[in-house]
Amino acid sequence: MQINDYKIAVIGLGYVGLPLAVEFSKNGFQVIGFDINEERINHLKQYIDVTREVSSEELSKAVSLKYTSKSDDISEANIYIVTVPTPIDDFNRPDLSFLVSASQLVGKHLSKGNIVIYESTVYPGCTEEVCVPELEQSSGLQFNKDFFCGYSPERINPGDSVRKVHNIVKITSGSTPETATIVDDLYNTIVTVGTHKASSIKVAEAGKIIENIQRDLNISLMNELALVFDRLNIDTLEVLEAAGTKWNFLPFRPGLVGGHCIGVDPYYLTHKAESLGYYPDVILSGRRVNDNMGIHVANKVIKLLVGKGSIIKGAKILVLGITFKENCPDIRNSRVIDVVRELEGFGAHIDVHDPHALAEDVKKAYGLSLKTELSYDYDAVVLAVGHDAYKALDFQDFRKHKDCVIYDVKSVLPKDIVNGRL
Repeated sequence: MQINDYKIAVIGLGYVGLPLAVEFSKNGFQVIGFDINEERINHLKQYIDVTREVSSEELSKAVSLKYTSKSDDISEANIYIVTVPTPIDDFNRPDLSFLVSASQLVGKHLSKGNIVIYESTVYPGCTEEVCVPELEQSSGLQFNKDFFCGYSPERINPGDSVRKVHNIVKITSGSTPETATIVDDLYNTIVTVGTHKASSIKVAEAGKIIENIQRDLNISLMNELALVFDRLNIDTLEVLEAAGTKWNFLPFRPGLVGGHCIGVDPYYLTHKAESLGYYPDVILSGRRVNDNMGIHVANKVIKLLVGKGSIIKGAKILVLGITFKENCPDIRNSRVIDVVRELEGFGAHIDVHDPHALAEDVKKAYGLSLKTELSYDYDAVVLAVGHDAYKALDFQDFRKHKDCVIYDVKSVLPKDIVNGRL
């Protein structure tokens, strides 16, 4: 069978699955896009992507892509690509429920010779230890005899208009050498900058997960330095700018580490490591530092208010931004909520504004009602997310109404107009 003869079913049409499905469609493949969210399917049929990762024009041109929430429709495929979320639970343990459900769904429709490719971020060994048994049980077929698996981890960067599926190098792998070649050839049809074929599925899984662990640890170092410099009454950004004059200094910055990847993936590897009897001190230490930065920010704002003689109970505080990063609507695992909850714990009244987040998503996830219009009568303003719309604001307008505290989490505002920054 020639590569372009394969019919592809993409399971999960979120930030990862939809751009992938569109890209395969653009390159001549017949694609079935499946999602259990009927509202999402209806939006896509109207060429609307609420994640804003794919434009209406691109959706309208993906003529060989069919959307469905009916599981029977995926039985026409011979390659299945699973792109469902892999979050953590309230105790920072991997939540594989979406992955298991997707595997059971695919298994019911598997035929001999089919290939199932996973893109969801997991710990090394998860595909073969968790997903494959579900596929076998649901299908009644035998792994590496009747059907085969691949792993090609997603590298989507939400809100990035430059780095897309087609121009990000893709790691590929397969459960047999022949499968690995098919998976690699498949992705090479849509990725213009090439692929990296790993020697095994486990290597591909591990390669993906340490990408985000490396970033997590580097940011945690910057956050810990910020905590130290705060006690020394030194401006962290000035220190980093001075150190950055050396050619090999890495330009990481302190901040709130959220999102579906960096703030989650380390817990997948630490879970696996601990199951093998190894306690990963460095990784977990970095996680502890990053997980507590929201509390630090809130406490700094409270101290600045106390310094101005403000009454904390009932103080009005505006938090600008609730998404996990700038200029995108993704609120998954946003650590801004830690700042909000800590400030609420002091008895302050908190308003949250964000021009990118979807109000219904914020209400469902965090129980917060977004402010739709900006007002200026606040005791403190916290710039939590560096949206371009906020960079364009004149923050002196807040001071014209009240001598408020302005705290810049992202260090994007001029130093002379803020009372503090991370």
